[in-house]
Amino acid sequence: MATTGRTPSPERARAARATAGFEATDADTLDQDAGDQDAEDQDESVEDGDTELDAGHSAHTLSRPKPPSPPEVGRRIALLAAAAGLDKKAEDIQIIDVIGKVDYADYIVLMTGASDRNVAAIARGIEADLAKESVRALALEGLPLARWVLIDFVEVVVHVFQAEWRQLYDLDGLWMDAARIPLPPAAKSSS
Repeated sequence: MATTGRTPSPERARAARATAGFEATDADTLDQDAGDQDAEDQDESVEDGDTELDAGHSAHTLSRPKPPSPPEVGRRIALLAAAAGLDKKAEDIQIIDVIGKVDYADYIVLMTGASDRNVAAIARGIEADLAKESVRALALEGLPLARWVLIDFVEVVVHVFQAEWRQLYDLDGLWMDAARIPLPPAAKSSS
């Protein structure tokens, strides 16, 4: 996120935290009137117990834990997509770690379906299973013909191919030097 150099007002900061689902404790009311202070008072510090605060900033204790880092989120989504593909009889599933190699995703998941109907069922199943986990696809492309369906989950891009299309485009070969994420043992045994 880019910074603008401006300090948000306490009201705007509280509203942003509330929108993000954070609940502030009683310390949230500490600086309600800080926006009314003169500019010279902005540089003074306010002492509150053991916590020193700059005037114009609120001390907040957040009740929600810190979310996992994006690579952890991407890895979780990739593993969920792979499991959903296996549920719909996808074959030759590979999870490719592309963190730092591309800017559009952290992981690429490749899998193959036996026919156009199977490819479509796999793609719909992945989208539905991840939606149950509150992960929504940004885009789903190629479903009408179902030769190669692409599902973009931002951190993860899933490619579901028919065998001849996977061989033709050879994304496996393109990412031959990238690390592969192993599928969980339960997922391997069901394929």
